Amino acid sequence: MNYIQKGTKEFTLTNLALFAAGFITFANLYLTQPLLPQFSEQFGVSPAVASLSLSVATISLAISLLIFGSLSEAWGRKRLMTISIIATSILTIALAFSPTFEVLLALRIVQGFVFAGVPAIAMAYLGEEMDPSSLGIAMGLYISGNSIGGLTGRIIMGTMTDLFNWHIGMLAIGLLSLIICAYFVWALPASKHFTPRPLQVKELTKSLLHHFKDAGLICLFVIGFLLMGSFVTLYNYIGYKLLAPPYNLSATLVGWIFIVYLVGSFSSTWFGSLADKFGRQRVLYVGIVITLTGALFTLPTSLFVKIIGITIFTFGFFGAHSTASSWVSRRATKDKAQASSLYLFGYYTGSSIGGTAGGFFWVHYGWAGIVGFISSFLFIAIGLTFTLMLLNRSKNASDITKCA
Repeated sequence: MNYIQKGTKEFTLTNLALFAAGFITFANLYLTQPLLPQFSEQFGVSPAVASLSLSVATISLAISLLIFGSLSEAWGRKRLMTISIIATSILTIALAFSPTFEVLLALRIVQGFVFAGVPAIAMAYLGEEMDPSSLGIAMGLYISGNSIGGLTGRIIMGTMTDLFNWHIGMLAIGLLSLIICAYFVWALPASKHFTPRPLQVKELTKSLLHHFKDAGLICLFVIGFLLMGSFVTLYNYIGYKLLAPPYNLSATLVGWIFIVYLVGSFSSTWFGSLADKFGRQRVLYVGIVITLTGALFTLPTSLFVKIIGITIFTFGFFGAHSTASSWVSRRATKDKAQASSLYLFGYYTGSSIGGTAGGFFWVHYGWAGIVGFISSFLFIAIGLTFTLMLLNRSKNASDITKCA
């Protein structure tokens, strides 16, 4: 069958289009993250309550992923991704005119729902259309669009907040997103290996639950929860730390610290290539260990060492996430969109729970509490990675026995 291979024009167009879709989704998803201290000050809410501006969007996203993944099995991949990014852009423009924190939260819940069209379906699209030998690097390129989108959204918001206000920042991101939507619609090839089927809720639910029979997939779902819970916790509260003494940085400078997301763009692609070459088990373990090391480096008071730690943490996180997400697409033998949806359900539930729960540790234990909370998540993720290794060895031994 004619799958998309690395080095072809179709490979370039596909990856640029999905890069653009990921850019739109994550620039808009994380645009409130650098604003949490401003929300606390302007609306008189605690850090944990301010973090709801992100958490309500990610929990709404997590739930709707299960719906969009199933809908795409019946309605097709490109159509739903297009609807998702256009609606996302329009809602961000609406957010710019939010008069109260309550209105902002309500709009973020709706926006969280429409975000789901890209994350679940893009990974399934790649799993279906890419040649297996090119899947790792393609997944890495898509995730690099996610990281650059998240980086750009944060930098624009931090800079615009200092120059004007956060309303202007949201308006700028919404308009930019609409422009990029046009490119996505033009560039993404139609699916060649997708066969639509009637929307039968009972059958789709049955196929969704089928993935829980695979203990390896369950491990990957939980790893996604732990990785994202750790990542969002660090970035939610680092702004509070750096805006306060002894650092006293401006919102613009704190926003530009997110430039370290560029290392995530590199590591997600590089780890994808390494996973294709050396195996996902080893590469995932290394990525999680690097993430943990980076978190520990943020403990010293030195601003320079803290930034180094954030950089290492980000490098490891995107590498580990790229590896785990591509592993889900490879491990699921059917209904790949639903398997991807379940992974991302765990991933964004981790963002909501971890990101808000981290507020408790920040208020009561300071930055040491944040690092301790993150470390506990990552140690569990390391344990699950070893469990995956054992499950794979057991499966391989079973396959050899059957062949004999």
